[in-house]
Amino acid sequence: MNEPLVRAVNLGRDYPNPEGVLQVFRGLSFELEKGDVAAIMGVSGVGKTTLLNLLGALDRPTEGTVYIDGVDVFARDARDLARIRNQKIGFVFQFFHLLPEFTALENVALPLMIGGRKRPQALRRAAEVLDEVGLAHKSASRPSQMSGGEQQRVAVARALANGPQLLLADEPTGNLDWKTGEFILQLLLELHRRRGLSSILVTHNDKVARYCGKVFVMEQGTLKRIS
Repeated sequence: MNEPLVRAVNLGRDYPNPEGVLQVFRGLSFELEKGDVAAIMGVSGVGKTTLLNLLGALDRPTEGTVYIDGVDVFARDARDLARIRNQKIGFVFQFFHLLPEFTALENVALPLMIGGRKRPQALRRAAEVLDEVGLAHKSASRPSQMSGGEQQRVAVARALANGPQLLLADEPTGNLDWKTGEFILQLLLELHRRRGLSSILVTHNDKVARYCGKVFVMEQGTLKRIS
């Protein structure tokens, strides 16, 4: 058995609302072993994205903590936490979140420059990753000049530009027709294999889940493995 890259221990997340407090989940634990591809399924509103945001340190839990490669991420200060997100984790979202005024090349280079690389070096590395997802010919295009599938491939390239260990994808095919979505999914899995990633895909689509080695279902504040 591989060592876990991600270990969540007794996670809880509450949000204030007009009636008091909305409890999304409590006491939730989860492990992702190195090299695994796991799907997290569940109906809309059950807390899948909330969990993914906690695992990726985009949000802080109300209780519990997350370890990434043995590091208690929420014990770190804000600067160190930002460094962990930038260097160790790649994020892919349903809505591509590309900057519309930037070219594909510049969008991919942005996390590299945030991580400290000088612009020429960042652009060279971005060009290599765009080529890896088959979009070298679109490097000078802006998001409005690309199809949805092409934009998502740019988003995948951006997520992987810094060479992360962990890939977190929130409904990565949800904004695409199935043919295009399946192409994106197969690309993600090929990159997962080639780069030795550990990956979590949040999805409501059982077609997507079938591609994953492990499948978990989230319901009523619990997370249960079903395959």
